[in-house]
Amino acid sequence: MLKKLTLFALCVAVLCAATFAARSPRQGEKVPEYKPVPGWLQVPKDFEFGLVTGVATDKDDNLYIFHRGEQPVAIFNKDGKFLRSWGEDEVETAHGLRIDHEGNVWTTDLDRHQVIKHDPNGKILLKLGKAYKEGNTPDQFDCPADVAIAPNGDIYVADGYGNSRVVKFNKEGKYLKEWGKPGKGPGEFDLVHAIALDAKGRVYVADRENDRIQIFDGDGKFLEQWRGFGSPYGLFLQNGQRWLVTDGKGEQVCFLDLQGKVLSRFGQKGKGPGQFLLAHGICADSRGVLYVTEAEGDRVQKFVVK
Repeated sequence: MLKKLTLFALCVAVLCAATFAARSPRQGEKVPEYKPVPGWLQVPKDFEFGLVTGVATDKDDNLYIFHRGEQPVAIFNKDGKFLRSWGEDEVETAHGLRIDHEGNVWTTDLDRHQVIKHDPNGKILLKLGKAYKEGNTPDQFDCPADVAIAPNGDIYVADGYGNSRVVKFNKEGKYLKEWGKPGKGPGEFDLVHAIALDAKGRVYVADRENDRIQIFDGDGKFLEQWRGFGSPYGLFLQNGQRWLVTDGKGEQVCFLDLQGKVLSRFGQKGKGPGQFLLAHGICADSRGVLYVTEAEGDRVQKFVVK
C-alpha cells in the first residue's frame, strides 16, 4: 500500500511539474516567431492618425493608441473595432502612454510639459507638471517622455528630452525624489526616453542616445546597464518573462531575457508589413499579441505568433 501511495505521489509531482513548465517558459527559452497582420485595424472614415507614439492594452486587451492628431487617444477592441476616442484640446504633443494596474490611462505631453492621469473615458484625475512651463524643479518637467506606475501607486517619470532625470512621486502626486544628470556614466543620461518596472520594483530606463538600458532600485541606486540591442526607444516587460525593446535607429524589435541578453529580433526599415519607419512604442496583450507604433510611419502594426 505504501509503495502504491509513493508511486501515486510521484506521478502527481511529475504531472504538476510538466504543467508548470508548459505554463511558465524557462528563462532563455527560444522566443516564438511573429508575423504581421496587415489591415487589422478598422479605422473610421472620418478618423486619421497623426504621428503615432504610444500604445498600451487594458485588462480586456482593448488597445489604446496615442498619436499627434485630432482625438489623440484612440481605443479599439482586440479585433480592431473602433470603440471611442478622446483628448481633443487636452493634448499638445503626444508621446508616451501607459495603463496602470487599476486601468487608469497615463499620458506624457512633450510641449505641455505634463504627465496626466485619466480614467478609461478620458476624465482627468491627476496632473503633474505645469502646462507650457518647462523647468527642472519638483513641480516642473521639460518634455517628459514616459511614465511608469508601481503597484503601490508610486509614479516614475522619464524627464526626458529637456532634462536628464527620473522623478519619483507618490500616488497622490507628492514629490519624493529624483536622480540623473547629463552624461555617459552610471546614473547619467542622454535622453531618458522610456521607463518600466519589474515585479521586484526595479526601474528600467531607456537611455536612448547612450544606446543602453540602465537599471536602478526604486530609490535610484544604480544596479547595472545593458547594451547590444541598438538604440532603445520603447520598453515593455512581457509577462515577467522577457523584455521587448524597439530599436528606433535600427528599425527592429528586440527580445531580451531578464539578464539583458538578446534572444531574437526582427524588422528592417521600410513601409511594408513587418518593416518600420521609426519604431517607437511597443506593448503586448494577455494573448501574446505584439503592437508596435511608428513615429514616421503614422501607424500601429500588429504581430501574432506564426
